[in-house]
Amino acid sequence: MQSELLAPPGGVAHLGALLKAVAASDDAAFAELHALTKTKMRKTVRALLPALADIDDVLQDGYLKIWRHARSFDPARASPITWMCTIMRNTAIDAMRSGGVPTSELDQALSVPDPADENDDDFDYARAEPIAHQALLRLPEERRQLLAAAYLEGESRTRLSQRFGVPVGTIKTWLHRSLRAVRQDCLSSAPELAAA
Repeated sequence: MQSELLAPPGGVAHLGALLKAVAASDDAAFAELHALTKTKMRKTVRALLPALADIDDVLQDGYLKIWRHARSFDPARASPITWMCTIMRNTAIDAMRSGGVPTSELDQALSVPDPADENDDDFDYARAEPIAHQALLRLPEERRQLLAAAYLEGESRTRLSQRFGVPVGTIKTWLHRSLRAVRQDCLSSAPELAAA
């Protein structure tokens, strides 16, 4: 387990190890899990709730469920982040149904796909993760920051344009080229992943 906790922070193996520790009532592991996932969980809840809803209450309820049910996490069925997002999604929907949140957007929220409904695939994520990590490290620092802001933090192209001081079209081009470079680097390092 120690080696799993030393895996890249926020990676599948690391989050899985943290959930295992949380299942054993490890407060420090739960604090780290919260710190690593709170942005993603907030975005998951925000996508479902109306603008006036109290997201923090829903997040608190969702994290409490994650704490209580960490023993039921099965890495063979879902990634840690998918499992957590499912809990947050269901917590947000429950909050809307209970009347604590205006339900005018409930139908829209119910149309958001449930990550647990996705078909399992045979892709070897454990093999691909370190290869992708190395490919990302070979990018210039500014491009890594751009990809992280766009795809991990969910910043809009407009906000990225302001942050990097370039037109939106340039941001889109940089993102496209950076992703293409990472993909080509990954495929040259492990061509067998292309067939997966």
